[in-house]
Amino acid sequence: MKWTSLNDLREKFLSFFEEKGHLRLPSFSLVPHNDKSLLLINSGMAPMKKFFTGEEKAPRNRVCTCQKCIRTPDLERVGHTARHGTFFEMLGNFSFGDYFKNEAIPWAWEFLTECLEIPSDLLWPSIYEEDDESYDIWVKKVGVNPAHIVRLGKADNFWEHGTRPCGPCSEIYFDRGIKYGCGKPDCKPGCDCDRYMEIWNNVFCQFNNMGDGTYTELASKNIDTGMGLERLACVMQGVDNMFEVDSIRKILDSVCAVAGKKYGENAENDISIRVITDHIRASLFMIADGVIPSNEGRGYVLRRILRRACRHGKLLGIEGAFLTGLCLVAMEESCGAYPALSEKKDYILKVMSMEEERFAATIDQGLSILNGMTDEAKKKGEGSLTASDVFKLYDTYGFPFDLTKEIAEEKGLSVDEEGFRVLMEEQRVRARNARANISGWSGTDKSVLSSLPQTTFLGYDKEACEGKVLAILTDEGEADAIGEGEASVVTDQTVFYGEGGGQVGDTGEAENEHCKLLVLDTKKTEGIYIHQVKVQSGELKKGDTLVLSIDKERRDAIRRNHSACHLLQAALRQTLGTHVEQAGSYVDETRVRFDFSHFSAMTASELAAVEAFVNAAILKAEATLTEVCGIEEAKKKGAMALFGEKYGDSVRLVRIGEKSLELCGGTHVKNTGNIGLFRIISESSVAAGVRRIEGTTGLGVLSLLAEREALLQETAKELKAPSVSDLPKRAGGVLGELKEAHRALESAEAKLADAKLSSLLSSAKTLGKVRLLTAKLNAKADEGRALCDSIKGKHPDMVAVLALIDGEKLNFVACCGADAVKAGAHAGNLLKVLSAMVGGKGGGRPDSAMSGGKDIDKVDEALKEAENILSSL
Repeated sequence: MKWTSLNDLREKFLSFFEEKGHLRLPSFSLVPHNDKSLLLINSGMAPMKKFFTGEEKAPRNRVCTCQKCIRTPDLERVGHTARHGTFFEMLGNFSFGDYFKNEAIPWAWEFLTECLEIPSDLLWPSIYEEDDESYDIWVKKVGVNPAHIVRLGKADNFWEHGTRPCGPCSEIYFDRGIKYGCGKPDCKPGCDCDRYMEIWNNVFCQFNNMGDGTYTELASKNIDTGMGLERLACVMQGVDNMFEVDSIRKILDSVCAVAGKKYGENAENDISIRVITDHIRASLFMIADGVIPSNEGRGYVLRRILRRACRHGKLLGIEGAFLTGLCLVAMEESCGAYPALSEKKDYILKVMSMEEERFAATIDQGLSILNGMTDEAKKKGEGSLTASDVFKLYDTYGFPFDLTKEIAEEKGLSVDEEGFRVLMEEQRVRARNARANISGWSGTDKSVLSSLPQTTFLGYDKEACEGKVLAILTDEGEADAIGEGEASVVTDQTVFYGEGGGQVGDTGEAENEHCKLLVLDTKKTEGIYIHQVKVQSGELKKGDTLVLSIDKERRDAIRRNHSACHLLQAALRQTLGTHVEQAGSYVDETRVRFDFSHFSAMTASELAAVEAFVNAAILKAEATLTEVCGIEEAKKKGAMALFGEKYGDSVRLVRIGEKSLELCGGTHVKNTGNIGLFRIISESSVAAGVRRIEGTTGLGVLSLLAEREALLQETAKELKAPSVSDLPKRAGGVLGELKEAHRALESAEAKLADAKLSSLLSSAKTLGKVRLLTAKLNAKADEGRALCDSIKGKHPDMVAVLALIDGEKLNFVACCGADAVKAGAHAGNLLKVLSAMVGGKGGGRPDSAMSGGKDIDKVDEALKEAENILSSL
């Protein structure tokens, strides 16, 4: 058994199963595709569930993967033990109705004992207690000593989850040695001690759970295996836990170097070191797969992880930003197997640094407040933090709930978790389940659609075609005919593009000698195109043939905007950097909307550069070329794919000019000259780290120019400018007039203020070394502050307290001149007392303060108290 690096183990496993006829698949994204049951991929088989259920066809009956996984149920335990981690890689070989136990078991043994040369006497297989078939294979075919095979019950060695395919498991355990054991003579796999570590699990999916306690044999049996890469590396490197594995240890050592700590010397420091080491790996891969820190869903998981790492950095005494430096170390260790990490390097570092900056801006204040809350709770003998306090930390200071809970528990306090959840629900209106099916369709409608063949789409090359009516769906369900109103119609072929990939569906007409229909919209689901129609005349019957004709003018406008959308992405990546990735798009006949990853508002020069790039490509009148090829071939050619989108074996590649190459199923112009012109309408923010550009093309640009010309003409008219070209000069003149009027107004206000001040000063009282001026005024806060500034500057011995009433709003302003401050007057302390008398709070500096109040009826009493306070100086 030779020491083997984690990266080499991954390659050895995948190469071994490639030699056994398996297709090596790259790791699926951590973001599940069309699976609402999972927030993040948490196992090797999770992204392939539909291959097992038959809902989707696997690219090959034998595949192998090394899958990135995230598990966070025990997030608060990460760091406190060396066993827990959020990110890990799962090796797996899978069979979809191909091989079964007779191959899977010997191959697992061959890989471990021959490829990795692990001594066979250190390996112990376990089987389900009733699985004699696996027992015979282990003993008779593989040759394992029966004394080394353990039969375990259903809880340990039978995989099932509800009424669905299930089956027995056969695991392989590694004997770590007597020193890890319990000392019992019958110690073996299944014992609670740490001696035997499970490294491989073969799941034999051969039954169907009927839900009544009975099982039926599956006609097509599957193999699902899993082996944790980090756990296998522990075995091959002779270390106790994943933090000691070579590539992970390099990250850990870097954390120690940044913190100036030595691992293993202090238990509390070790917890923080492990937390940061694990969380750097997890956040690196989550960001690379498109997760952005937010307050919901997987974005919240990422935020929790990053902020927990930041907090433990502070516990270690790390000053300043440190996450991105550690991220580079983690990236270097994994980029060979995951090249996307290098490709997205700038983007990943930007996301991480911005989140660290956001948290740094509030963490000190938030920790101070939290410490105050916990101290107060303990002082009062309370065992829990209130829901309102915890929510305030989350909502105001950006503290993830779990971080507050963890810190509170470290101090022996619990939190009102249920109350917090109630407050969260009251505050947020969540936009969940956005990826819904076509709305309003009954189960019957979906059943009808599932029985239909996929529609042949002819709309790339044609604008009209004939189509046979396969189904008619109304509000009442499937119909044989329709003579009025609206319905959904499915034909065997069509030229109408079904909404998808950000492009709206086509509209147009459909007719035959018996009827005429207006096509209002076109949708698409599972390859079936649905025309939403309105009957204009006649009757349509199932089985009829229709002539389908799109609205060509509208389609042409959509084409222009869609092709401009591709050029826009290319322009953004050239201008802003390759971290730019599509986060969403919408294309119709009037405009293009493109959402993309970027972390600051674009400057005027950047917007101009993007617009110029697109228009330069348009003026070249470059051809648009399309081809259908394999997904891997498309990626090798450098095609841009929509993040999170799942593509089949064959994809459509769209090349527009020299700079744009994307996977796309939409409709496009024949050459860029057909776009005409491109104009950016607006640039804005839609979410943290996501920007949006809206633009238009062709006739849309002319409409936009006409609108703006009309606006300029109206502006010239209102400003009484002779023409649009005279607007700058006239605007300058108007601005000058406004400035002069403003100066005159300020002069008049100053005279009024002096007159008011003279009137107020006449009522000032001398109290020892200071003079006191109190007044109740119907004025706004700004006016009161201006009066105080004038009093303080001109009368150094004066203390002024003004009660300002603006409708039902009450404010106090106070000031103390320099001599009054020397005499002991303090504006902030004064208002602290007076505000409390009227139900408010406030304070401030010795020379200047402002506060609020509620009870206007008590203002006179409060002002009188000012005299009492100053009399004691």
